[in-house]
Amino acid sequence: DLTPVLWPIGQGVDFGGYIDLIEKRVLNPQGKIIAEYEALEDLLEVDALVDNPVFMTALETLEMAQAMLPAFDLQTFHEGHLSPVLFGSALKGVSVAELLRTLGDWGPEPRPQPAVPSPIPPSDKKVTGFVFKVQANMDANHRDRIAFVRLCSGTFQRGMRLKNVRSGKDMAVSNPMFFFGNNRELAEEAVAGDIVGIPNHGTLSVGDTLTEGANINVTGIPNFAPEIIRRVRLTDHMKSKQMAKALTDLSEEGVTQVFRRMVGADWIVGVVGQLQLEVLSARVAKEYGVPISFESIGFEVARWVESDDADELKRFIAAQKMNMAEDRNDAPVFLAQNAWWADRAKQDWPKIRFLTTKERH
Repeated sequence: DLTPVLWPIGQGVDFGGYIDLIEKRVLNPQGKIIAEYEALEDLLEVDALVDNPVFMTALETLEMAQAMLPAFDLQTFHEGHLSPVLFGSALKGVSVAELLRTLGDWGPEPRPQPAVPSPIPPSDKKVTGFVFKVQANMDANHRDRIAFVRLCSGTFQRGMRLKNVRSGKDMAVSNPMFFFGNNRELAEEAVAGDIVGIPNHGTLSVGDTLTEGANINVTGIPNFAPEIIRRVRLTDHMKSKQMAKALTDLSEEGVTQVFRRMVGADWIVGVVGQLQLEVLSARVAKEYGVPISFESIGFEVARWVESDDADELKRFIAAQKMNMAEDRNDAPVFLAQNAWWADRAKQDWPKIRFLTTKERH
């Protein structure tokens, strides 16, 4: 269900402001209060508004919407059954303050984060967080690379040393940043629920868990099996190193998944939609100066493979060597010509698990 929170008065060249249904006031496009009310009917006593046909039309449509839609309820919103609708424009600076107020007042508190061996409660005093996004080349002049970390618990202080559970190494977080649009500022302190940007040179990847020493792995950040598999063709072979760096960086962002054949030196990319290939090609050319193209290699299905029987897994890989690849974490991946061959492999190798998703940590 939807429920109105901010209602526009007119649109386009007729835009004359908006009605704030929470604070019960009418504001002009610059955010200045025109009138306040207890009930919408009170606005009919404000001559400046009643004489405006655009406002009267907005008031009529608002009353119709309120009659058809439920009123806001915080619990229903937190349960995911109700979506508040706000009208505004960040570009024009319209109702930005009201949007931030809504997020601050109604946003849920941090919740326990699923993790192994046990969930992380936000009340825990020790700092824990996980990388949910990596963005390369945010500043093209400096080739920077930012890992965005969501804090799950504790109070983070600038300069703290945190352990990357995946690598087992400690790192000093000297220049954490808060981002707001294009603006950056140093994060001296952050708490559970905050998102901090950490500059790094490839030491952090999506799915990494940072702790004050505990061996905890946050779960729920999977890779999905690609639906489109293509070989990367490099037109200028003198730029093979630049291409390798480009594909590695962008795979860490999640733009694509990268696989290397166990036999041969092909770079293979896997995506879930054609648009990802276009974005990948454009970014590699613009940010790394490497023109690339893609070609089909006869595989339509990719599955991660694992088994409780290590010897059986080795036998499977040896038997399917020409159809095997490794992802960027060196996990074995089975490539099949189509779904029929993938199902046939499952029947022939019952001790092997063929996975369509794989946790990133």
